[in-house]
Amino acid sequence: MRVLRVLAVLAAIIAAPASRAAEVMVAVAANFTAPMQKIAAAFERETGHKAVLAFGSTGRFHAQIRNGAPHQVLLSGDDETPARLLQEGHAVAGSRFTYAIGRLVLWSPQAGVVDALGDVLRQPPQGKLAIADPKLAPYGAAAMEVLQKTGNAGNWQAHLVQGESISQAFQFVASGNARLGFVALSQVMNEGKLEKGSAWVVPAVLHTPLRQDAVLLTPGKDNSAALALLQYLRGESARVILRAHGYEF
Repeated sequence: MRVLRVLAVLAAIIAAPASRAAEVMVAVAANFTAPMQKIAAAFERETGHKAVLAFGSTGRFHAQIRNGAPHQVLLSGDDETPARLLQEGHAVAGSRFTYAIGRLVLWSPQAGVVDALGDVLRQPPQGKLAIADPKLAPYGAAAMEVLQKTGNAGNWQAHLVQGESISQAFQFVASGNARLGFVALSQVMNEGKLEKGSAWVVPAVLHTPLRQDAVLLTPGKDNSAALALLQYLRGESARVILRAHGYEF
């Protein structure tokens, strides 16, 4: 009996690391901040794994990952960056998938500033227009496409203020440093409703689709929490949160 008890204890010790909750370091595109905070909390409640989140511009994350940053999962703001990381050998083959399709919105925290058709862009500029840096942030690139396709790029060029990420662009507008700005719908929408102010949800035909891909990075290839998170993002629990913030998939 003593031998059996000893064997049982040894088996428990050996099995413990396999069942122990793990931690994953996740680089998250700035537009996905609010929903990912909720998803991470739900993920931890349901699986025991913890997601440690870093938010920023997709372009900045690409540079960090290439220079050896320890991120284990990337939730990109586009589909090009994960594809590039795969080609460069910084991500795990077969792990890439689209976790969300974002929407761009022209927004002001003040009611009546932005009309439902975006005609405010055709009016003489009053104040600044905030966008994310088109070289670093997919939402910034999409904003420039909209200005160009609607023929308003020249009208607003001298009135643009750029943030490194979509979060910084949002802060310019929310703080009043810019009168209006192109931000992510997820930043101003919750539970399917605009939280405040006025907005024009930009028709998707006016810019390249904001297809956002996830990918498992090389440092996370053996991390159980990383694998579990990528699976969780495909599930209904995460998609309920995505819908509430205006994402499609």
